[in-house]
Amino acid sequence: MNREIQAREVRLISPEGEQLGVVSTREALGQAETYGLDLVEIAATAVPPVCKILDFGKYKYELSKKAHSSRQHQKTILVKEVKLRINTDKHDLEIKKRNVQRFLADGNKAKVTVMFRGREKAHTELGRVVIDRFLSDIASFATIEQAAKFEGNAMTALVSAKQAK
Repeated sequence: MNREIQAREVRLISPEGEQLGVVSTREALGQAETYGLDLVEIAATAVPPVCKILDFGKYKYELSKKAHSSRQHQKTILVKEVKLRINTDKHDLEIKKRNVQRFLADGNKAKVTVMFRGREKAHTELGRVVIDRFLSDIASFATIEQAAKFEGNAMTALVSAKQAK
């Protein structure tokens, strides 16, 4: 071990959690050996640094279990997509509207896309009319997060569920 590390003093905590006071690093290592456990630095930025006598393998295992359980309770939000065309029929739009409502009810976001092909690209204003009408139809249960914008050969808008009051 380095002499600088050996000369340093640390605040020592026993395996039961009681404070044993400020001792040299050498004494702390000796006490950890008497317990048959490891000396782990808990708070390195504190003055003096805080060390605890514990089983390091068990400590790492508990940390990984805690991290796993916190990840397990998180909900990932997916972005589901509904594709429309300029000449999509009224009945088909109703089905697409129900799909968006179902996506939002499940806690996901929805991306509404109007696709353009060939000569349709010259008439993007028709696509704007379709997407604006669709967004106004779903306005009762959805909020527009990102307004309709033209990207490549498609016009897209992002919607999420309306928050309950």
